[in-house]
Amino acid sequence: MTTVNQMLKRKGHSVWSAALNASVYEALETMAEKHVGALVVLRDGKLAGIFSERDYARKIILKEKSSKDTRVHEIMTQKVYYVKLDQTVEDCMALMTEKRIRHLPVVDDDQVVGLISIGDVVKSIISEQKFMIEQLEQYISGR
Repeated sequence: MTTVNQMLKRKGHSVWSAALNASVYEALETMAEKHVGALVVLRDGKLAGIFSERDYARKIILKEKSSKDTRVHEIMTQKVYYVKLDQTVEDCMALMTEKRIRHLPVVDDDQVVGLISIGDVVKSIISEQKFMIEQLEQYISGR
């Protein structure tokens, strides 16, 4: 079973963040520049929330608010689910499915050390299945 740590070693530990008092517009600019769908929000280096495209769509666009006048801390998701380095890809998939979320911060020793997306999880599961199929084919063919 692949762990979160192994997944991060392949994908990288880059974590993009937004300041609590940044405007939503500034956060969106960062997301567009970095080609990501969510940013962690930190308070004194610790996880305070997460800001995602979903937050923007539901809490700015649908409520006809201004992204330049609204601060990230006003609309970020404050109840953040996260995983640890030793958890498995299956743990991530189960949590994401149960809580209907697309991004999981990875926390180690109270510090955010990575961010896992649903795409990362699916890619890892497909890779594991491909490896297993190759192993079974070799076993069956006697190689």
